Amino acid sequence: MERWLRDCYAPHQPSKPGPASLSIQDELIAAVDGQRGVKAADRLCEACVVLLDVDAAAISLVFDGANAGTLGSSSPSARAYDELQFTYGEGPCLDAVTLRAPVVVVDLAHPEEARWPSYGRAMLEKRIRGVFAMPVLAAGEYIGALDLFRVQPGALVGEQLAGAAAAAELAGIPVLDLLVGDLQAAVDDPTSNAWAELHMLSRAEVSQATGMLVAQLDVDPTEALVRLRAHAYATGRTATEVARDIIDRRLRLDTDR
Repeated sequence: MERWLRDCYAPHQPSKPGPASLSIQDELIAAVDGQRGVKAADRLCEACVVLLDVDAAAISLVFDGANAGTLGSSSPSARAYDELQFTYGEGPCLDAVTLRAPVVVVDLAHPEEARWPSYGRAMLEKRIRGVFAMPVLAAGEYIGALDLFRVQPGALVGEQLAGAAAAAELAGIPVLDLLVGDLQAAVDDPTSNAWAELHMLSRAEVSQATGMLVAQLDVDPTEALVRLRAHAYATGRTATEVARDIIDRRLRLDTDR
């Protein structure tokens, strides 16, 4: 297992980095300081804010074309910015994984910038003008994106751009940590719930609330999720916040009349 893990880490070393990118990569690695898994992801995001001149950072997990969870974040605000992509079903992390390429929006307020009508408007309401997403590769698969957010509009240039690329490569390592841990648990105990750690990062509360809506509203799961997201959109909240209210029975969505 340890040998396999070392082999997986090797592809994440940038090829032929220049002096600037190497320096930033060293600082990013130092910021993580031996942490693994979710803690490493959080530390990496926090370092991105310090080193790349951005105001927030998050690592999105994307499965089956949906923003499925937040692996790490620099702050609660960064986590909320990431989850809005799940609420609206659009945003930079989804495009970065689909295109397998960086997605850059220097200014969401630009008159010609309209690629994410709902998400873009929501981010402007939160005073975020610049968004950047670097796809994250783990074990040969694009599994998410490193999302960077800025209050002020402006491009990533020079060291910042090289650092963002290095950070995205390093972001794949915490995912491998979780995969290896879950795989070893499954080997040690075949009756265990394999992929438990990754499952905990998914929006489990949304799944539970969706199941409750299926029973309450007599609709299929797809319609139930649409209703939950629509309520989140209409009330300016995240899908997870709405899901918690449904689970705790503080909120009950009405059936269509």
